Amino acid sequence: MSDRTIDTAVDLGLEGAVEPVAGAGAPVLQKRPWLGILRNALRLGRTRVGLAIVGLIVAVAVFGPLIAPHSPTEFIAVPNSGPSGEALFGADALGRDVWTRFLHGGLTVLWLSAAATVLGVVLGVVVGLIAAYARNWLDDVLMRANDVVLAFPQIILVLLAVSAIGPKLWLIVLTVGITHAPRVARVMRAAAQEVVERDFVKAAEAVGEKRSRIVFGELLPNVTSPLLVELGLRMTYSIGLVAAIGFLGFGVQPPTADWGSMINENMLAITVQPWSVLLPVLAIGLLTVGTNLVTDGVARAAIGIDGRSR
Repeated sequence: MSDRTIDTAVDLGLEGAVEPVAGAGAPVLQKRPWLGILRNALRLGRTRVGLAIVGLIVAVAVFGPLIAPHSPTEFIAVPNSGPSGEALFGADALGRDVWTRFLHGGLTVLWLSAAATVLGVVLGVVVGLIAAYARNWLDDVLMRANDVVLAFPQIILVLLAVSAIGPKLWLIVLTVGITHAPRVARVMRAAAQEVVERDFVKAAEAVGEKRSRIVFGELLPNVTSPLLVELGLRMTYSIGLVAAIGFLGFGVQPPTADWGSMINENMLAITVQPWSVLLPVLAIGLLTVGTNLVTDGVARAAIGIDGRSR
């Protein structure tokens, strides 16, 4: 039995995941390739730099409201005035402190992006794995439905929904997540189709394992590499999409501070008071670059660990 376990590990490209159990003679296959991927990713300089950038922006968004010098709705200076002792980066188009509104405006972008990413990835993984395992009419139906959603730009579908129902935060999360799902599903289906033909899947079918157990217990652990990469990519796209929705005025509504809406509110006076636009633009840009670096590091690590990607 130990030989079969080791052979299975070699087939999966997880040679380093086979470890002996204390007090037992047979090695046990540890189905956690994602741990090795993350460990190798953390050894890469680009991953560490990306995590540092993301950590900095997240810290500003989470703890910023605690150190903000004013209320985000307080009028403290002449509109579009420059930096002064009262306002570190000047005042916005309505006379509110730019630095204070910047410190208050990031948390919404972060949690909306994260929630939409998780929703989209979960839906995409479920659809992709079911389609790959079905290999029948259900596969065709799911993939054709995906094609219909993919035919429309994400921003158009989101704006259509918020225009019809209203700029509600839960609706933004739902629509952004739904538009991510088909893209994740296609990647997961392609990755899982190879795993479906493996001997251990056929063995699980032969002994009468439930389909749900095979899909989520056998297929899912073996498509970890593309899943981690897709998670990073979808987070990157979510940040840009949520910020764009706020910029267009369909996100968080005034007077609540938001990085996307800050750009919209102050872009007409950018030549007079650039900080009210530059600060949120720099934050969104750095956050996107940071998540891209982390995703790239994970992708490089996955190529080195996952035997199917070599």
